Amino acid sequence: MTTRAADPGKQTVIYDEVATAVATPPAAMNASGDLWVTLADLTRATRFALKPQGVCRDELCFPLPKNRKTAFLRPQGKTNWFNLSEFARLLHQPVAREAETWYFGERPEVQNAFVGSLTAPDFTLPDVNGKPHALHDLRGKKVLLITWASW
Repeated sequence: MTTRAADPGKQTVIYDEVATAVATPPAAMNASGDLWVTLADLTRATRFALKPQGVCRDELCFPLPKNRKTAFLRPQGKTNWFNLSEFARLLHQPVAREAETWYFGERPEVQNAFVGSLTAPDFTLPDVNGKPHALHDLRGKKVLLITWASW
């Protein structure tokens, strides 16, 4: 994981395995339990940008539902805030929060790309002795991976 900026007292967004400190919105906006970020932080943390056709990153654009625009955008003073957690719900992107850190999982189109190619995404995990092993180090070999989760 890469860290772009880690300022104490700010929220942190982990998106595409990159941690980015983002501005904390006014208290009234935090009451919803959603993550509101400035438009500049949206681009800095996710590489998505608000454009007339929707929220876009490179050639990928997601139009915002016109009847729910206030669920995504809210002006406060001179700053326009964007509801990043609502955007994740729109994309069916998993989100987890621990205190002031928000983690965004892979978007469905990224997850589905792995299924289409039948190539497992690369990852590194420690063995029982703590030695890290990367999946790419085992290319060409048969691998039995046993996982468990509590959820």
